Amino acid sequence: MAHSLIGTVTSDQRDKTITVSITSRETHPLYRKQYTKTRKYTAHDEKNQAKLGDRVEITMCRPMSKTKAYTLVRVIEKSQGTVELKEDVDDPTRE
Repeated sequence: MAHSLIGTVTSDQRDKTITVSITSRETHPLYRKQYTKTRKYTAHDEKNQAKLGDRVEITMCRPMSKTKAYTLVRVIEKSQGTVELKEDVDDPTRE
């Protein structure tokens, strides 16, 4: 079976390419302290179906470019939308 990973789409700006972040918890061998490690993979998305924030499954394939060696298998869960905070606006009535 091929090497498959599950992660979150962090970028969908490029055509037919997504960036997937995979976070894992690891334990230091000497100090036994747990820490998080985030790895980023670029994957081929033929139909541009994955969007920012989606949870996806990717699998290893032949290298398609210098950085792409994974392809999208399926979108597991669609994102619920993003929250954007408004920047502070200079209000003349507030002092």
